[in-house]
Amino acid sequence: MDDVQQRTEHGPLAGFTVGVTAARRAEELGALLERRGARVLYAPALRIVPLADDKELLAATEEIVDRVPDVVVATTAIGFRGWVEAAEGWGLGEALLDRLRKAELLARGPKVKGAIRAAGLTEEWSPSSESMAEVLDRLLEEGVDGRRVAVQLHGEPLPGFVEALRAGGAEVVQVPVYRWLPPEDPGPLDRLLDTVVARGVDALAFTSAPAASSLLARAEERGRLPELLDTLRHDVLPACVGPVTALPLQERGVDTVQPERFRLGPLVQLLCRELPGRARVLPVAGHRVEIRGHTVLVDEDLKPVPPAGMALLRALARRPGWVVTRADLLRALPGAGRDEHAVETAMTRLRTALGNPGLIQTVVKRGYRLALDLAAETKYADV
Repeated sequence: MDDVQQRTEHGPLAGFTVGVTAARRAEELGALLERRGARVLYAPALRIVPLADDKELLAATEEIVDRVPDVVVATTAIGFRGWVEAAEGWGLGEALLDRLRKAELLARGPKVKGAIRAAGLTEEWSPSSESMAEVLDRLLEEGVDGRRVAVQLHGEPLPGFVEALRAGGAEVVQVPVYRWLPPEDPGPLDRLLDTVVARGVDALAFTSAPAASSLLARAEERGRLPELLDTLRHDVLPACVGPVTALPLQERGVDTVQPERFRLGPLVQLLCRELPGRARVLPVAGHRVEIRGHTVLVDEDLKPVPPAGMALLRALARRPGWVVTRADLLRALPGAGRDEHAVETAMTRLRTALGNPGLIQTVVKRGYRLALDLAAETKYADV
């Protein structure tokens, strides 16, 4: 690739690293991120119990077949389809569909409506907002006292939903479709956890509440939960596909970002706005320098930088234009020990990677500083 192509073909996420915790549709999410220039680290935080082996789902299905519920709430398309397919495998498919036809069938959104109709059924109602809160409001307004309501769960109990129905006098049958368990091999998740704590990713993407809960639980098992929470509160951006997904993090005091529409595409678009918006931009030696996760944009030229060099650059950027001593830079280097020669070696490689030695000035017997353009500094002061 020539210099002109390198300047014009990088995407909005070029230079950023995003961790993906999903077990389902991970490759689809990763492809969307990589298409926009991100480097993606994959580590499924959970695994899905095969529906045909799920005794709890079988028990709930038999309970519904034995006694028709008044209302059935379908929450996810993949979950509803999987439930019907599992019932067919148990020889209960026709019986289940017959009972669902006799119930008031509510669908959370258009994808679930499609799955319901593909099964030869018709939904009674679906909220325009695709919100479970709106489904709950409708049920409570209609009145649920003495009614039997079956709720297809999506991975874990819906916070407050079942409790509110029971408080209103309903008998609730929970249908635990695709339950989550910790991954059989925790190695990839442990590596991602260590990388997050070391600030080696810029964002962590969550597409389900169980994945967020699983990561937090694994961090607690390894004694790294305080470090993880501190990292997510200050340095690594937690991006969730929706408010239900965000709940386990918010309960731990971690603020998250969420798209307005709870889909993978809008989640990626959100990251395309948020991550470049968090990048540090400085006017240095007549150039626009944008410091991203593992890459630097010098004007519009993408410059990959080794981890040690990036650590030095971030230390210099925290005090742009000021001299930073070799001792301070040594402390910024990961695993550098006490030899200040490591700073000189890393600095040489950093200057080579940036392709412009003049961006960083050596101050004899004192240290190094960014060659900040004071006259142009206000141009990027609020970036």
